[in-house]
Amino acid sequence: MPAFAEYADHDAVGLAERIRRRAVSAAEVVEAALARIAAVNPAINAVVDLFADEARAAADGPLSDGPLAGVPFLLKDLNIQYAGHRTTNGSRFWSEHRAVKDSTVMERYRRAGLVTLGFTNTAELGLACETAPAAHGPTRNPWALARSAGGSSGGAAAAVAAGLVPAAHATDGGGSIRIPASNCGVFGLKPTRGRNPYGPDLGEGWNGLSVHHAITRSVRDSAALLDITHGPAPGDPYAAPPFEGRFIDAVRVDPQPLRVAFQTVDHEGRAIDPACAEAVRSAAALLSELGHRVEEARPRADGGAMKWATRIIVAANVANVLRLRAEALGRSLREDDVEPITWLWAGESRRWSSDDLARAIWTIHGLARELGRFFERYDVLLTSTFAAPPLLLGTVDMQSRDLDAFYEDLRRYSAFTSLYNCTGVPAASVPFAWEARGPIGVQIAGRFGADATVLALSAQIERARPWQHRRPTPPA
Repeated sequence: MPAFAEYADHDAVGLAERIRRRAVSAAEVVEAALARIAAVNPAINAVVDLFADEARAAADGPLSDGPLAGVPFLLKDLNIQYAGHRTTNGSRFWSEHRAVKDSTVMERYRRAGLVTLGFTNTAELGLACETAPAAHGPTRNPWALARSAGGSSGGAAAAVAAGLVPAAHATDGGGSIRIPASNCGVFGLKPTRGRNPYGPDLGEGWNGLSVHHAITRSVRDSAALLDITHGPAPGDPYAAPPFEGRFIDAVRVDPQPLRVAFQTVDHEGRAIDPACAEAVRSAAALLSELGHRVEEARPRADGGAMKWATRIIVAANVANVLRLRAEALGRSLREDDVEPITWLWAGESRRWSSDDLARAIWTIHGLARELGRFFERYDVLLTSTFAAPPLLLGTVDMQSRDLDAFYEDLRRYSAFTSLYNCTGVPAASVPFAWEARGPIGVQIAGRFGADATVLALSAQIERARPWQHRRPTPPA
């Protein structure tokens, strides 16, 4: 079979178009993806489970008439079920778990014709802004191997940045799509709460903080994937405002002039890395040049209350899933089943009462009210995605036995992302600057349900400051 040398030059939409026109076969595209994984993955450790024979059989067989038929795709090894396959959640405790059915989003990926190649690496239970689980080892940033790809969808972002696939599934409960997208110089959208379903068995993740979507090479790929997956499923506890059009159409035209607020300090007023602050100022200047009304302003978000509330919500949910897993295994949870931070975080749930959890949920809903009022004055809020360029591996370490110090570091670096999980609004990380430590993303957030606006503005930035020509040197 001839090599498809141009594989890495195309995004998912572009590959699907070429396959449809028979300029290249799905089998050639999948073979190119598998070759790329074989050459590059040993250096970055983005893919932790590979289904090469199954992918080849799917590409050789009759393709669906879905919009992304034949396009190689990867799943994050967390909170998604792919019938017959193991999902470890980045943990030794789930090493023998096999799915008996598909998640709803997986069903929709299949209908779209995506060819699933395997699973990508994740922090255990998605609990860190770094991807270095004991179960699978660290994922390295393709731009600088000593640095973090971000987390918890670090494997997905590294795979897309290194050209293994044009797009990969990811989840986001506190920044886990946007942080690795920023660190790896690719695009990542966290959609509105309820835009994508969490079913068929689960109603939500982390009391509504977590969502499914993807990390992509281009904005139009993110829009195309959202067109495939969005929409309610039976029993969903939340409903995003309905969207009747196509998200991919929204990214093809520039948005009307928007009221843009920007901030260069975090939600507690603390300074961030100067390179990140400068990226925000530069992006604000670009948006002004593009005709938007831009001014410096930030919402009155109580960072301390948000920190307290999310810590309790995550502790309660971690304790719950570990208990359910132990019950499924028919034994008690042992400390050595999970990483030190996971053990401590689950144990911390015993410090809090049921009314503390109820108050924590009230707190995040209060933040949503405050942000909702802010978005009556502004259409979007522009910030840095992460508070620093990519960190050295081990900076936010789940092998730590000091939960307070770990959580403080986690919150300090991910200060800009968690607010939008608490409030449920859409937010995207757009690649914007590059320096010696690696890429820097800026984040665009919009009002609840305004996914199309966030995507359209991101696409406008992509046209004005394209990033797809920027590639890390292959570390093969």
